[in-house]
This record gives sequence, C-alpha cells and structure tokens, in this order.
Amino acid sequence: MKKAVRAYAPASVANASSGFDVLGFALEEPGDIVIAKPSDVPGIKIIPLTGAFSSLPNDPKFNTSGVAVQALMDAKNLSLGMELEIRKGVPIVGGMGSSASSAVAAVIAVNELFDLQLVPRELLPFVLESERVATGVPHADNAAPSLLGGFTLIHSLDPLDVVSLATPAAFTCALVHPHMHIKTRDAREILPKSVPMGTATRQMGHIAGFVAGLYQEDFDLISRSFVDELAEPYRGQLIPGYERVKAAALEQGALGCGISGSGPSMFALCPDADIAHRAGYAMEQVFLEEGLESDLFISAISQQGARILE
Repeated sequence: MKKAVRAYAPASVANASSGFDVLGFALEEPGDIVIAKPSDVPGIKIIPLTGAFSSLPNDPKFNTSGVAVQALMDAKNLSLGMELEIRKGVPIVGGMGSSASSAVAAVIAVNELFDLQLVPRELLPFVLESERVATGVPHADNAAPSLLGGFTLIHSLDPLDVVSLATPAAFTCALVHPHMHIKTRDAREILPKSVPMGTATRQMGHIAGFVAGLYQEDFDLISRSFVDELAEPYRGQLIPGYERVKAAALEQGALGCGISGSGPSMFALCPDADIAHRAGYAMEQVFLEEGLESDLFISAISQQGARILE
C-alpha cells in the first residue's frame, strides 16, 4: 500500500448559461488538493484546516470530503483507517463548487490509495452524498465536471445519467469572485417553486441551442442561447451590480456572462484568453464601483478534471 496519495480536483461553474442544475464545466484552476494517508486507527480523520478555511468542519460526518469517502467505504463494505489532509484553493461559499472539489479530490485519492480500481464515473454517486450534506440537494452540475472535466450535462439524477459534452479547445473563462457570501440554501429558497409553461419552453430552447453550439463550435449560437429565465432573474437581485457586470463582460467580447452556481461569483465564457482577460478586468471594475473587492481567475476549460498528482 502507498504511504500517501495526492489528488487534485478543479473548481467548476454550475448552472452554466441556460443549464440550471443540469449543465456545468470544469476550470483548470483554482482547485483543491487532498492528501490521503493510511492509518492504523479505523475510520476517517480530517486534519484540521487553518487560515481562511479554519471554519470548515473537521468532523467527517459534516465535512464533504469525509462524507464522500465514508459513502465510498460503506458501498464497498470496507472498514479502513485513513487521514485526509485538505488543501483548499477554491473559495468557500463563492459559487465555484468548493464543496464538490474537495469531495472529488478525496474519493479520487482514496480510490488510488487502497487500489479500489473504480473509474471516475463510478465515484460520482459518493460525491453526490456529500453535496446533499452541504446544500441539502444532491445536485451534480459541480461534482460531475470537477470529476470528469469539460462540459457535462446532467440528464438525470435518478437514475444517475451524466453526459460529457464537446468542449471547444479555445474557450477561456473569466471568473470573478466578489468578497461577499451567498449560501446555496438561501439562493435556492429565493427561487419560485414553479414557472409558466412559456418560460419552461423557452428555457428548453436555450439549453438545446447551447449544447448544439458546443458541438458545432458555433459561437454565435452559443451566445444567443446564453439566457437563463429560471434562476438568474431572482438570484441576480442578491448580487450588487449584477446587470452592469454582465454588460461589461459582453462589451469586451464575451460570448455570455452569468452567475456561477448560486453566486456570488460571476463568470464570462470567452472565445479566447485575450477577451477573457479584458472581460474579467471589466467585471472587477464594476464590482469595485459597487464597493466590493474581488478575486479574478482566468482559466481554460479543464478537459481532464480530477487527477492524481505525482
């Protein structure tokens, strides 16, 4: 058995474009690293986090990494001892898939450490158990892209059916994280319980157009399909300068701009890195005018997703 295994899982953008709860994509960076080590003491021990992440729970029953690994152990009827050291790179409560990235890195590391020989798709259900603990809903549009890479479509949760989509190589994402917090549970509570048939029909057209645009590499179609009528009209109210941030990104040539996950981070999907840098800077400036400092991440779309680090 190996003495330790290091695994990396990237941040992700969920609810991408018109794909509320069904479409997401992975970034190259930032990401989380989890180091898994065997232990003579049965059970899972979370090494306490420090610094900005010291508020995260160390109890494996409430830490997403611990929950995911325990679900994996239970499914395999294993009683093993291990230590998990989590090195966070993804901001928490930022709409960048922070809870999913550390859970994904944990199951990837433990799978390798104990030579369980599960392929990445087989690990996804265990990560979803951790998302249930973190947000109350086992949504997969952060976990799936972080695990598998690229754009992923959540066709169904029951039964679980995830589709990897075409991802144009030139795509670059500008992701701006304003220094404020929006809890996923709160962002879900603000949403209506039902929508009119006309709204639902238009949304289906938007998501179908977006997916078709990915396969055809039709950037104009992708841009025209970059519309969300289900969540953003409500969640946008929680983010200062929301409409102006979107406008600023589009003025710089972004294909589209929207809320990453439940927010407050906002992302601009761009046809190349130069436009992404310009769009990201413009978005930052709007938040600054709203009195909010922010962090800017410019990243290619991760084609690989989670991986073992040598």
